Amino acid sequence: MSPVKRPQSKPRTKAKRKVKFLYKSSCTSCRKAKTRLQRKGVLLDFRDLVKHRLTAAEIETLIGRRDHRKFLSSRNPLYRRKNMKKKPPSRAQAIRMMAKDPNLIRRPVIVAGGRVVIGFDEDGIARL
Repeated sequence: MSPVKRPQSKPRTKAKRKVKFLYKSSCTSCRKAKTRLQRKGVLLDFRDLVKHRLTAAEIETLIGRRDHRKFLSSRNPLYRRKNMKKKPPSRAQAIRMMAKDPNLIRRPVIVAGGRVVIGFDEDGIARL
């Protein structure tokens, strides 16, 4: 009896899901993170934070149970002028300010599943 030939199955590949990439086009950190992720073959779902602002509700959801102060950009003139490092705003105040002025949001914000990476965090990006 001759052995039965079975059709070769295709190798299993992980289905790639899109990763939300919130950015500002002129942001150097955003460009570096984008390049790094694209070189790894990550599919990105882009949202320009200046052209398509986040609502307060979206920011609230994005922050979740995390510390809202980590989402504030310390490079922003308003952050410096209000001395937010020493006198951080309440969560509600910070969310209102970020919704009004998207430049106050630390960038990029990368969302994959339940994980969020803020800023150009090489370790965080690698873990995605």
